[in-house]
Amino acid sequence: MYHAIVFLPLVGFLIAGLFGRIIGARPSEIITTALLAVSAVLSWVSFIQVGFGEEPVVRVQVAQWMSVGDLQVDWAFRIDTLTAMMLVVVNTVSALVHLYSIGYMHEDPHRPRFFAYLSLFTFAMLMLVTADNLVQMFFGWEGVGLASYLLIGFWFKKDSANAAAMKAFIVNRVGDFGFLLGIFTLFVLFNGVTFDTIFPRVAEFADARFHFLGIEWHALTIACLLLFMGAMGKSAQFLLHTWLPDAMEGPTPVSALIHAATMVTAGVFMVARLSPVFEYAPAALTVVTIIGGITAFFAATVGLVQNDIKRVIAYSTCSQLGYMFVGLGVGAYGAGVFHLFTHAFFKALLFLGAGSVIHAMHHEQDMRNMGALRRYIPLTTAMMAIGTLALTGFPFTAGYYSKDAIIEAAYASHSSAGSFAFLATVVAALMTSFYSWRLFFLTFEGNARWSNADHHAHGDHEGVEHDDHSHDVEPAAHADHEHGHHGAHTPHESPLVMVLPLIVLAIGAVVAGIVFHDAFLGHGYQEFWKGALFTRPDNNILEEMHHIPGWVPYLPTVMMALGFVLAYYMYIVDAKRPAQLAADHPILYRFLLNKWYFDELYDLIFVRPAMAIGRFFWRTGDQRIIDGLGPDGISARVLDVTRGVVRVQTGYVYHYAFAMLIGVAALVTFYLFRGAH
Repeated sequence: MYHAIVFLPLVGFLIAGLFGRIIGARPSEIITTALLAVSAVLSWVSFIQVGFGEEPVVRVQVAQWMSVGDLQVDWAFRIDTLTAMMLVVVNTVSALVHLYSIGYMHEDPHRPRFFAYLSLFTFAMLMLVTADNLVQMFFGWEGVGLASYLLIGFWFKKDSANAAAMKAFIVNRVGDFGFLLGIFTLFVLFNGVTFDTIFPRVAEFADARFHFLGIEWHALTIACLLLFMGAMGKSAQFLLHTWLPDAMEGPTPVSALIHAATMVTAGVFMVARLSPVFEYAPAALTVVTIIGGITAFFAATVGLVQNDIKRVIAYSTCSQLGYMFVGLGVGAYGAGVFHLFTHAFFKALLFLGAGSVIHAMHHEQDMRNMGALRRYIPLTTAMMAIGTLALTGFPFTAGYYSKDAIIEAAYASHSSAGSFAFLATVVAALMTSFYSWRLFFLTFEGNARWSNADHHAHGDHEGVEHDDHSHDVEPAAHADHEHGHHGAHTPHESPLVMVLPLIVLAIGAVVAGIVFHDAFLGHGYQEFWKGALFTRPDNNILEEMHHIPGWVPYLPTVMMALGFVLAYYMYIVDAKRPAQLAADHPILYRFLLNKWYFDELYDLIFVRPAMAIGRFFWRTGDQRIIDGLGPDGISARVLDVTRGVVRVQTGYVYHYAFAMLIGVAALVTFYLFRGAH
């Protein structure tokens, strides 16, 4: 069964990728989607068997991979509750994204390639989450990086898409370098890379030290910080977050897949998987907590003022990932992973719902050109409302159980880092509610601002170019060309193939929290996880969560309600207030609108110096020194000499006889003078 779960997406990738042009777009769509659906169903079967069965860990040997000295690496699947949960998340969301893409990408001529990339993305993530060792995990880790590059830059003739793909790839290489060093560190310590080799022996190295630069370093802390550096890149944490909003340049289904189920959850999964190591590195967990709190707060502030519907949701993802790392950092691994599980449903719902809005609006993404869509796309409106309720933590929705648990865990940790994270996540909860309902009200309520808008005039959306290359534009845009550019177009509801995944995800966004809360965090915790999430005996965070003051569990709900009231007042009651506030505080508004100027700062610190160094080596090193001494120097002089010598070779005997005579005369003269001395 596990071979089928992992390899069916790979089969789909090979069929659509190698034979897509031969069999056509429709068979490619059907085959890849059907294989993912089978994999998703089997994943749920596995989840029930492993999570609620008796077997704690199932190891499935696939093949022997490499044997180099002490490095022994097998290709094997480690199936425990954590893996089974991730299989459900990855394959369920991916299958629904495949189905949704059949409708969303129906006009794109390169659909086989698109569906092949989607399946490759899924396979790489499955390799990551089923990894039995760090090398196999790194293989999947890099695989999702490759697939994200291919999917973000899918419209490869669109400059912004190419730039976004390169940015995602390069920023992640920074984090991956740290991740690789962390793997090397663990190999040096444990003389192995398999989890069964590392986990039982972690306590032996609890006080191990490295000597470096004359300083003693706690070995496990250094290893965990390096590993977390990789997680910061993949999961878009503060400082390495800049690639995530730009990833919106890819088609909307790609955004849903990256943000909900695959790439960004890889870092969270990795820290949870290596919880036996992180538990013995409390300083590293403190860093995880602080970075998570900063990310939750930072991304929420930026989301307050964004106008692109997908970018608002993108920053929401960044913020929610911060919540997950706060949960992991304070030792409440179940809470962090629970939020990963529930977040997949409502975030995929929001992204695919946004895609339905873009489809209805003929590829318009600027919320300032929307409004009053509730009357035209009521089903999409209802689905987006459910996703918004779950994201903001409305009572008894999925987000209510998981996000509130993280906030409670941060308070219950009774540490300085936990207190900071508690404050940051509570404030972020207020802002999350505000910008989520701001998105909803701007898009679906109020006056119709699209009636006189020319939907082809805006550059801040997918499908900017309107030339003959049809794969450069959002598929929904092709409907516009059938009618020309004469005025506005009436929004329309999406087809069933796009709406059905929204309904399924909406069900998950409502019930996933209440159904699985007891297993993830409640009385069934130990029986459910069976050691897949490790906590030291002195980690009593789950018990401490039951002894927090009575006002703490209600605080996130109060923040949620306050955010809703503020958004309702500013975008329904007094719609002129936001523009007035922006005008009254232009510096703050521009600061948030420009994402705290991180892109500009990195451009100043890293990009421009790198370009300057490159130009120096090119002009001075390459052109002046290498070319100056080589092709343009010594080689050129040799060529000049040979050309002169060639002129001597005239072919006339008397020229050669004269040259010989000159030589003999010179030789005789030399010996005469030498004899005189």
